[in-house]
Amino acid sequence: MRLKVTKSKNAASLYVIKSVYNPKTKSNSSVIVEKLGTEKQLREKLNGEDPYEWAKNYIKELNEKEKLQQRTVMLPFSQTKLLEKDKQLSFNGGYLFLQQIYHKLGIDKICKDISDRHDFDYDLNAILSRLVYSRILFPSSKLATAELSKKFLEQPDFKPHQIYRALSVLAQEADFIQKMIYKNSLKYVERKTGIIYYDCTNYFFEIEEPDVDGDRQYGKSKENHPNPIVQMGLFMDGDGIPLAFNINPGNTNKQITLKPQEQKVVDDFGLSKFIVCTDAGLASASNRKFNDKGERAFITTQSIKILKQFLKEWALEKTGWHLPEDKKTYDLSRIDKEADYNKIFYKERWINENGLEQKLIVTFSLKYKEYQQKIRNGQIERAQKAIDSNPSKLKKKNANDYRRFINQQNCTNDGEIAENKIYSIDTDRIAEEEQYDGFYAVCTNLADDAPAVVRINHRRWEIEECFRIMKSEFKARPVYLQRSDRIKAHFMTCFVALILYRFLEKKLEEKYTCPQIIRTLEEMDFRQAAPEGYIPIYTRTDLTDALHEAFGFRTDYEIISNAQMKKIFKFTKK
Repeated sequence: MRLKVTKSKNAASLYVIKSVYNPKTKSNSSVIVEKLGTEKQLREKLNGEDPYEWAKNYIKELNEKEKLQQRTVMLPFSQTKLLEKDKQLSFNGGYLFLQQIYHKLGIDKICKDISDRHDFDYDLNAILSRLVYSRILFPSSKLATAELSKKFLEQPDFKPHQIYRALSVLAQEADFIQKMIYKNSLKYVERKTGIIYYDCTNYFFEIEEPDVDGDRQYGKSKENHPNPIVQMGLFMDGDGIPLAFNINPGNTNKQITLKPQEQKVVDDFGLSKFIVCTDAGLASASNRKFNDKGERAFITTQSIKILKQFLKEWALEKTGWHLPEDKKTYDLSRIDKEADYNKIFYKERWINENGLEQKLIVTFSLKYKEYQQKIRNGQIERAQKAIDSNPSKLKKKNANDYRRFINQQNCTNDGEIAENKIYSIDTDRIAEEEQYDGFYAVCTNLADDAPAVVRINHRRWEIEECFRIMKSEFKARPVYLQRSDRIKAHFMTCFVALILYRFLEKKLEEKYTCPQIIRTLEEMDFRQAAPEGYIPIYTRTDLTDALHEAFGFRTDYEIISNAQMKKIFKFTKK
């Protein structure tokens, strides 16, 4: 800041001015910070002291406070001045926390490596970073992302058509990006890759017909969408952080997706000793044998219903149960519903199936039994309501649908077999399912104690949460892209966004929910207060305090100078 004197015929006015850089014109201009008054007014106010010497000392003091970020800022707002038309005043700064993780993982350097190997003139890092930040904060189409990027404090310079060109490159380099993010993450945190989890999910498209030769195909959808789908397979480490992903046509049997992706993890990530944990849908004999080699092992959910009869009888037998760190044997028919409600009983034995020796572990929980009964009772109520109100809907049913409890019989009014339909609740089906309430089984080739194996398997819920976050919070579906390479790039950005979010969650010590974190970042807006800087217009909370403490910078002062904001930008890109 410096002194400026404006002289007229009758007076000399003293002002404090400063130079401000205008990014649009790429030039500096002088703006008034404070009007000190006229020479005559200051002489009267200062009791004869030289106003020019006083002004110089005052500005020197302001500059010292500016360096220390201690200056009291006065903003010249006018009640008669209209806002400048089409000038954006509000900007989001919540992305700065994501930006710090993005650069800690060296994704900007990964983009530079890719750019050096390809012939294009756009900024790949600017595009990928904005696709990722927007996927978390303002999930929308790729076209809308170009416009939404203008919400951020730092606004990159790229065109919408360049985003689509970049998607093709990102798809081509997907394996390289996954490999390098993992490699770089080892410098950032300790990755728990001794146990890795794998699962698959489906994403539907807003189209009616499948591709002739592409990934969008009709397949089994848990949500019963009639649209073509693609299948995403995801590996997650023991801390819940994504490790690698793959995309397959929607009609692919998910059991055959495990081995190729796992081999890629072995080859690209240099991992050879780990335990693969999967659900029953990926528990084929082939997958188990694949992980019964070298230093690899498996833990997989086992359906009790499909066990051989003698094993099913053993699993459901009321006697022979144990508790962790307890040598006693328990009978399930004699346990106390209140005292033992939160306890998990278990039994184990070695079995040999299809030439593979493995340990079968079965657990029982009164709490889990109550949960299953509650779910089923709700389904039975829905089934009875459907029978009473709209039986025409009862034609289709699957293994988990409430309509499986409805029995249909064709007869005439005289009771003979004919076209008339009578619907009733299938009590035999209910009794069949009830015998499995509270029981849960896993198979493993590990010799570890059963409670330790069960604890490892229990963390599979985190990979389900990963899919839920992508579908619900990141709005990764429905997918509107058509070309296979761009579809893969879409999931590439969702994958990177999930990694950033998971690391952010860990930095906050997992004290807050996903909706809480994302809504807070979305609402961290700033009002530009030219020429001084930015005024936070969000509510300071325990969560915003936790963010600032965890990431080492603060944006919650009453005003942040332009110079300080530039320092924050630089700090988040180290």
